[in-house]
Amino acid sequence: MARYFYLVKTAFITALFLISEVSFAQTFNQAANNAFIVSRMVDKLHVQPRDLNDSLSGDFFNQFLKQLDEEHVYFNKEDIQQLAVYRLQLDDEVKQKRSVFLTLVKNLYSKRLQQADTIIDAVSRQPFDFSKPEKFTLAEDTSYPASVVAMHSKLYKKIKLETLYHLLDINDELSENDKKKYRYEFDSAAIDLQKKTISAYKRNILRIMQSPGGLDQFIANNYCSALACCYDPHTEFFPLTEAENFAGELGSQSFRFGFAIKDNAGGGVIINELEPGSSAFKSGMLNKGDKFQILQWEKQSAIDVSDASAVEISRILSQSNHDRLTITVKKADGSLRTLTLVKTPVDPDDDAKVKSFILKGNKTFGYISLPAFYNDGDETMTGSGCANDVAKEIIKLKKENISGLILDLRYNGGGSVHEAAELAGIFIDAGPVAQIKSSYEEKIFTLKDVNRGTIYDGPLIVLVNGYSASASEMLAAALQDYNRALIVGSPTFGKATGQLVLPLDTSINIREYAGDKKTDYYLKLTTIKLYRVNGTTAQFNGVKPDIILPDFLQARAEREASEPFALPPTIIDANKYYRPYAALQVDTLKTVAAQDMDTMSYFKRLAAYIQKYREEIKPADVSLNWADAIALNKKDPAAQPAVGNDYSNNYTISNNAYDMEKLKVDASSGDLNESFKKFLLHDPYIKITFDVLEVMNK
Repeated sequence: MARYFYLVKTAFITALFLISEVSFAQTFNQAANNAFIVSRMVDKLHVQPRDLNDSLSGDFFNQFLKQLDEEHVYFNKEDIQQLAVYRLQLDDEVKQKRSVFLTLVKNLYSKRLQQADTIIDAVSRQPFDFSKPEKFTLAEDTSYPASVVAMHSKLYKKIKLETLYHLLDINDELSENDKKKYRYEFDSAAIDLQKKTISAYKRNILRIMQSPGGLDQFIANNYCSALACCYDPHTEFFPLTEAENFAGELGSQSFRFGFAIKDNAGGGVIINELEPGSSAFKSGMLNKGDKFQILQWEKQSAIDVSDASAVEISRILSQSNHDRLTITVKKADGSLRTLTLVKTPVDPDDDAKVKSFILKGNKTFGYISLPAFYNDGDETMTGSGCANDVAKEIIKLKKENISGLILDLRYNGGGSVHEAAELAGIFIDAGPVAQIKSSYEEKIFTLKDVNRGTIYDGPLIVLVNGYSASASEMLAAALQDYNRALIVGSPTFGKATGQLVLPLDTSINIREYAGDKKTDYYLKLTTIKLYRVNGTTAQFNGVKPDIILPDFLQARAEREASEPFALPPTIIDANKYYRPYAALQVDTLKTVAAQDMDTMSYFKRLAAYIQKYREEIKPADVSLNWADAIALNKKDPAAQPAVGNDYSNNYTISNNAYDMEKLKVDASSGDLNESFKKFLLHDPYIKITFDVLEVMNK
């Protein structure tokens, strides 16, 4: 039976390759035309276009191959030599709408995928021996294999190494007594994990072959996508299916969690959007970009989904509309977060989309979490987005006689810049809050708060981290420039550009486009740069907090500045109508934060982790021997320190009176509410912010 199943699978893979031969010429001609249109639209509409020349051609070549074969396992060195003839000719291919290069890529790629599939089947037949003194060298890892034999060796070692890492992960979670027992169960665990890893590699090949339009369309889409991203990290090409048909939980069904998901380019599945008002949004613990690790429906076994596809996760999510689902996600900084959600109907008129809490100690402070900037109606409309919802929460908090306010923008990747401007206006009297330079207007446009007065004028702290981006940075920068808020946390991401999603059409007029044209292909294009009112920009370097608190992100170089082709920062004139308030006493407040950090073991563990990570996470040869791996694992950077209150809280966390009444009749929201309160109570960054606010009151 197993032999029959293998023959059927092999025949299926071969059939997929034969089908892709039928109409590749038509597909590649369309891709060549699309690439030409991408280049023309960039020339016309991009805020800082690159010339389509040999320099861009080299970047284009490298990016295209990276997208097709990032781990250097499919193409071999001879393939690369053949393809390299076009390294500095792709600009001419695009300008002349030629598809010769694409045809060559397809012939080589299809052959190598078939070989890889066969090799992976061969690797699956023999259990790994982790007692052998084998190594996976850095040279092997970073180079293309020299032959089919070398390809077999590399795939074997990569699969074995990933299996080894899975085994280490299990071992790390065990107590010392259980580790002794684990030695006797090692062989069976290794076989199971080998199968799982091989299954992931096989699924990846099938994903490529079964992508909409088959292999030819997959290559064609990646060709145009690679060209687009060479202009800047946020310019993207995508076909209609990618624009509309991502798997997810945003839809018209009665019950939903309220997040959309999509396949992650690096494997696994990430959250693509959060729906305001949904249980996912209200949890305050999920953000765009979070990667799914484990899903567990109540009374069922946990499912490891770290390498699953969006389609697979969608099937799991659709199993029930009423049971509880425990979700573990990996945040962008590598930390894990676990929460339990229940699907709920999402009311578009719900007035409780934004969460707020009361922090009560010697003083009473308000806390508001804003996971994303959103606008429920037209971008130019006021009163229909997150700024209005935050204002409502502030009014509730003011009835509790708060003496200060914390606005949490950590992990908030941005959204509507108009909402960010509206939100700034809640805290300042009136005036300019940001400046915009666009590709379609000669003059600098100023975003203003035109309404006199404020909704809240008391002490204010804005919490940020390295994944606060775009609109989050704009708001933090405006409040910092006005001396209206103390910015606390780690430097922000550094994205101060804005994009428009446009149909692939060179005749588009941005000033007149209403966003209603349907086509088969789209281009998300960077059309604006955001500047602070003082003329500087958060682009590239981010917003530097007034009080810097270390976090996991310091161990990783994941900022806009680390992105290939990121636009460099530029400076314009300061807005002449910008008038800041009196400066805050930052030095005194820094002392308070430093004293808190000195007393918290969490920050000591974090500092040790960051130092060890920087010292030891360097590319090197890796042993595939279990004993070597265990010995090395003891020297490797420790696991990221868990957030926990190893300190005495001088405050309690509760809901405002309005929300307490609502929670009495909403049991499902009650559990989520208690979970978020517990999370906040154990958050050392909230503790420091509370103490700083106390001093600001004095």
